[in-house]
This record gives sequence, structure tokens and C-alpha cells, in this order.
Amino acid sequence: MSNLNAAYWQNRYAQNDFPWDIGYTNKVLTNYVEQNVAKDDHILIPGAGSGYEAEYLWNKGYIHVYALDYAADAKALLVNRVSNFPADQYLTGDFFELDQRFDIILEQTFFCALNPILRPHYVDQMHRLLNNEGVLFGLLFEMDQLDGPPYGGNIAEYKDLFEPTFELKTMQKCLDSIAPRLGKELIIEF
Repeated sequence: MSNLNAAYWQNRYAQNDFPWDIGYTNKVLTNYVEQNVAKDDHILIPGAGSGYEAEYLWNKGYIHVYALDYAADAKALLVNRVSNFPADQYLTGDFFELDQRFDIILEQTFFCALNPILRPHYVDQMHRLLNNEGVLFGLLFEMDQLDGPPYGGNIAEYKDLFEPTFELKTMQKCLDSIAPRLGKELIIEF
């Protein structure tokens, strides 16, 4: 599918059609942040959807947590649920046009939602968005799926894609995936 634009994603949220939304915080991500990220670090969650991780981290005192999604209806889900979450920290728009810097970017079901032709641009944009010592941490699908989204991939493909730009710290099977994704996810840290 080549037309995964803002209208496509907005329409999915408007029709309440977002089956990737697990309805709660992914503990793999929040546990990592709590163990490795300072409360005043700037955190980005691209493709944040309903924003459960942003909500959780905000409530834990991470005051510079930013969510990003194409869909305004996704933003509304978080802002309406968490009245004290700053609306200006849930950004709506194109990830590839974002021009801010972050200490950590959390990846979960964003990379797999992009048309695979955009993957090199994703890597370049992640590199631009991260501060010099910034970290990209999260989960990537390890599965063969060409007719997405979600689009799959494998370790060899991901290493070829990321390693020219990032120093690989971790890429391994995730043992703590949620049940529907068990055996299909890799933990990544660059």
C-alpha cells in the first residue's frame, strides 16, 4: 500500500479501526525508560496513537515526553483522557518534517506502519532527531509480511539498514512481548 498518508491514518481513527492499539502501556518501553532515562530528558514517541506510553511517562514525572501522530483523532484520545497532558506535546503531522531534538525516541509499531520504501528515510530522520548521545529504543517486528501494514523484516535486513548510521547496542528477540506479538518482536537499541 503506497497511500499511507495523513488522511489514511485519520480515517482509521475516525472509524475506530486501529487494531494495533493494545489498550494499555507496553511495559518493555516504559521499563526501559524508567531504568535508563532521566526525568528531564526529551522523549519522542512517533506513531503514538492513543498515547498510553506518553500518558504513563507523563504521570511518572517525565515532563518532556512528546507524542507524534498523523491523526488528530489519535491526539484527542490522549488529550481527552489525560486532562493535564500538554496538548502542545502531542504533535500532529508528518514525522519526516519534524525538526526538534530528543534524548530518546521510543519505537513501537511506527516503523512497521511505514511503506518499506521509506525505511532509509526513517533511519536518516531518526538520526537527525536524536541528540549526539541520543538513543533509539524499541520494538521491531521480526516476520515476513510484505502486504502491510504492518510490514515485517528480519535481523539481517535491519542491521543492513541501521548500522551504516547507528551504532548497534542491542538487537535481540523480545521475551516480554504481549501475547499476540510473542515470538514476532525484536528489542532494538541504537
